[in-house]
Amino acid sequence: MTAANTHPDGTRFSYLDLVKGVSDATRDAVLRAGVAPAFSSLAGWEFDGTNTGAITDLVGIRKFRKGFYEGAPRVPEGPQPFIQGYNVVVAQDGIGKPHVAVPSEAAAKRHGFYRVHAVDPASADNVYPNALLLDYGLGRNGIEPSGFLRDYLVQVYADDADLLLGRAFVALAGARIHGGYFVLARGRRFDFATQEREAIELRGRHHRPAR
Repeated sequence: MTAANTHPDGTRFSYLDLVKGVSDATRDAVLRAGVAPAFSSLAGWEFDGTNTGAITDLVGIRKFRKGFYEGAPRVPEGPQPFIQGYNVVVAQDGIGKPHVAVPSEAAAKRHGFYRVHAVDPASADNVYPNALLLDYGLGRNGIEPSGFLRDYLVQVYADDADLLLGRAFVALAGARIHGGYFVLARGRRFDFATQEREAIELRGRHHRPAR
């Protein structure tokens, strides 16, 4: 631990501290002091997330989930090694309440896909070289505007893989525009890779010509 990622008395930041109890300057310092999560600590899990900016309440995206999985690339090009991820729409019912997918857990809406890889110091997305990059431009998101997002993600503490801090940027015409900070806490296991593979196989059977 360092002075950057603790309270003045040396105690650690909690999830809610990072959501609403510290300044953006402190969040930036925590990001710079953090470490890149291991792929193995992310894949197969969904994390409960909260954006720190109050304006996200107005547009209905204050709370969300992020999931991570190992699978075939959604687009052929891009950095390797990698894992992939997605976002989940959850009920906007107040900070601190349990995250619940809408319309239901059984029919959760998964969208906003991204590739997760190490930051390339020579690329345009190199603000936090100690972080992982979540590149939505490699998520095959079609016309969905999430394709412009580039998120950085770190573990707040090297010995705690359950608390993560991120910062989002919007990529526009070569520029990178700050889009806010977000905090993640480990939620539940979810095998999206198997679900996606079974869905692809099912679509293939439905489109297979009759003999």
